[in-house]
Amino acid sequence: MKDLFKGIGIFIAIFATFILIGWAVAGNSFFMFKFFAPKMEQVRRETFEQSKAYNQGSIQELQNMQFQYEQADSLHKAALGSIILHRAADFDVNKLPTDLYDFIQKLKKEKEKGKY
Repeated sequence: MKDLFKGIGIFIAIFATFILIGWAVAGNSFFMFKFFAPKMEQVRRETFEQSKAYNQGSIQELQNMQFQYEQADSLHKAALGSIILHRAADFDVNKLPTDLYDFIQKLKKEKEKGKY
């Protein structure tokens, strides 16, 4: 009978050890993910923002907005100018074509003067 209880005790100890090892590995994975996931996401975002598609798409969107701004009446120009400046704030202005860069600078000066 002692041997039976001893065997059951050893079995329970081995089983508990495996459960603890599994929990430690899973917990370690979670903590490693928690640490590295934000860093990996930051690299993905920076890579995306440097991609040709993102840059061309942003420039094209700003050019379309510039065209809409030029066609708008004075009341709508204030709203569009604010939106354009908001969109251009996240974009590297050094990558803009010269005419679009000049347009953004003109909008910034108008904003400083209090037009919108």
